[in-house]
Amino acid sequence: MYTANENRYESMQYNRCGKSGLKLPAVSLGLWHNFGDNSDYDNMVNLCKTAFDNGITHFDLANNYGPVEGAAESNFGKILKDNFASYRDEMIISTKAGYYMWPGPYGDWGSRKYLIASLDQSLKRMGLDYVDIFYHHRMDPETPLEETMEALAQIVRSGKALYVGISNYDGPTLARAAEILNELHVPFIINQNRYNIFDRTIENNGLKEKAKELGKGIICFSPLAQGLLTDRYLDGIPEDSRIRTDGRFLKEGQLSDEKLSNIRALKKIANDRGQTLAEMALAWILKDGYVTSVLIGASKPSQILDNIKAIENTTFTAQELKEIDKYSI
Repeated sequence: MYTANENRYESMQYNRCGKSGLKLPAVSLGLWHNFGDNSDYDNMVNLCKTAFDNGITHFDLANNYGPVEGAAESNFGKILKDNFASYRDEMIISTKAGYYMWPGPYGDWGSRKYLIASLDQSLKRMGLDYVDIFYHHRMDPETPLEETMEALAQIVRSGKALYVGISNYDGPTLARAAEILNELHVPFIINQNRYNIFDRTIENNGLKEKAKELGKGIICFSPLAQGLLTDRYLDGIPEDSRIRTDGRFLKEGQLSDEKLSNIRALKKIANDRGQTLAEMALAWILKDGYVTSVLIGASKPSQILDNIKAIENTTFTAQELKEIDKYSI
């Protein structure tokens, strides 16, 4: 029987999620990769234990994480049952719906039918009565925003989620969604978006500033740009790398000579700060207090331990930020 590290809360930083009462660890564990049916189960268990033993209380999933779709939730449900049953009230568990999940017109996008049915399936796979946060995973250009937001309201009223969030929204749509959810008295507290040194979309589409203005938290995925903001590719492409094993999210063509030159320059800035490139990339996201938590992925427990070190120094000089911006293309 697993017994968690009794000192697990001593070194992690916990940030308030917007103006809500919920706090999230500065570093959270995402199960987007390495929790599907093609991954080693014992390693999944070790990843979750390592995270929790070091104060990572937040575990983030989605209905379609796999492969196959739903596999990450099923595997995580088994991990919960076998190892974390007595710790459920110390954990924040989130899931999402919005991307393709099953055939036909009811297994995709943002209808009330899809969102409610999908969460019911997710809860069954994980063996849970409720999730702490349920997200709509992407904007739907055809379903009225009012319908999608009312579905989130119904989910909270049913007790199947404590809070709701939205993912991959832009600033204007965030503002409209927040207005609707506020009128419905729904605890909407968080936005999940891609954000890293190389990808500043949430700065350019207004979401980062709008979330701060509205008192909503932000949690960022792909903070290391699928491994580009690490030492992983500086000496060639390893055979076990994501480019070689799963080319859907990172392709060899992205590693141009200019990109590699910029990565090396960023690595030097990090080393001069006494950090690895990965540590600096995570610290950069947390630097200004706009972002509540960064979502890391990991294939090895050691990667989790290394990434947690980022919270030790999130202060940057104006010159460092200027240099980072120079190499952020």
